[in-house]
Amino acid sequence: MRLTRHPILEFDRGREIEFEFDGRKLLGFEGESIAAALHANGVRVLRESIKKKRPRGFFCAIGRCSSCLMTVDGIPNIMTCVTPLKKGMRVETQRGKGSVPLAEPSSAGPPPSETKRGTDEVATIPLAIVGAGPAGLSAAAYAGRMGVETVVIDENDVPGGQLIKQTHMFFGSREHYAQIRGIDIGDKLIANLSDLPAKLMLGTTVLGLYPDRTLSLLTAGRHVRLRAGAVILATGASENMLAFENCDLPGVYGAGAVQTLMNVYGVVPGKRVLMVGAGNIGLIVAYQLLQAGVDVAAVIDAAPEVGGYHVHAAKIRRAGVPILISHTVLRVTGPDRVESAEICRVDDHWQPVPGSETTLSVDTVCLAVGLTPNCELAFQMGCRQTYMPELGGLVAVHGSHLETSIPGVFIAGDASGVEEASTAMIEGRLAGLAAAEWLGTEFDADELTRLRAEAAGSLETLRAGPFGAKAREGKKKMLSSMNEDKADSK
Repeated sequence: MRLTRHPILEFDRGREIEFEFDGRKLLGFEGESIAAALHANGVRVLRESIKKKRPRGFFCAIGRCSSCLMTVDGIPNIMTCVTPLKKGMRVETQRGKGSVPLAEPSSAGPPPSETKRGTDEVATIPLAIVGAGPAGLSAAAYAGRMGVETVVIDENDVPGGQLIKQTHMFFGSREHYAQIRGIDIGDKLIANLSDLPAKLMLGTTVLGLYPDRTLSLLTAGRHVRLRAGAVILATGASENMLAFENCDLPGVYGAGAVQTLMNVYGVVPGKRVLMVGAGNIGLIVAYQLLQAGVDVAAVIDAAPEVGGYHVHAAKIRRAGVPILISHTVLRVTGPDRVESAEICRVDDHWQPVPGSETTLSVDTVCLAVGLTPNCELAFQMGCRQTYMPELGGLVAVHGSHLETSIPGVFIAGDASGVEEASTAMIEGRLAGLAAAEWLGTEFDADELTRLRAEAAGSLETLRAGPFGAKAREGKKKMLSSMNEDKADSK
């Protein structure tokens, strides 16, 4: 169902077009994702699993999982959650692995045989930033203030990262964009680059990153190479899955996917939702569902207390939505999509309490159970890694200026440890300054020192208090690990 009214957002959907799905003619809007257009038409099953032929619907909406793979214009394994809809597209439910046709071009991109390989020439740039979210855009701005020429690379066609779907107002100070909605902060970060030597390279996938800081890119159907003097990885994080019976059914979404459907495309994920996770993300998305007119049956969390800010929890409770702590989801049921969810209490050892089971009639389960840093590129090029649960899992070892174990390579934002978008922006500033210093570009050393001190102070403020305890501890351990590395190398 498409939203027609929203208390905050207005949806300029553009041109309505016709496309084909499994032989049927459907209507969508040009430029929205194929998966969003299908959802608006009531289609939730996008493919079948390869081995057991189970139904699959999309989960992440950022091209990080394989649940949305479909055959588009004869080409299999197209990620429909990030592929824009075009007039006349032929979209098919994919069964099995699919096969590539010998001919017939695709509107979703040229077939492999026609992909241009480019030449042996390699373009060069002083600083390459991977990721045009809050960390990447902030890094470009602060490196640019030091006179560094920068290219910011992102696989999406719109910059801003996760900010483009965050309708809530930020906390903190004016420096942290307090009282400004996330959807407006992205525009401000982009505007900061207007007079700086920074270029956005959107719709571009980084296929590889190598020890000599060469990036292999796929852009507009062409493979190109870019060699950078320094690299900042601001690649964000991906949604975590929660294991329970039938957790792979269509109708089980990550919280970010629900935000994308509602706040970017104006499509509601369902009529009645169970929210799993009472941290800030779960509480915020639950409230956004209510704003969109969706019934939220309950917010549950296995932890013994609410993990998010009191102000977010209070809004949910005032709306009449129960927040059930020490609860988890046991299973969901439905032949090909979610129709109900069974929840129960858990004891002090996180085990289900027999006899506490309750069945809720819901058609959607939204998982807000944490994020995992996207560090694949850092690991591919050989950055030392460590498992740090306080920061979200496996991350690249880095120092106080966000430098990794490989000289000239920096990491910032959720890729360096999952925190808030405000923290990601400040880390981006630090990484941009550190890259400028490493490159040896001519700059005002006093200005760099001042900006670095300001950013370090802002991070300390943002991580103060009980809600920043995990990040503080994680970063403390990280610095210890980085210092051990430096001592071993001497």
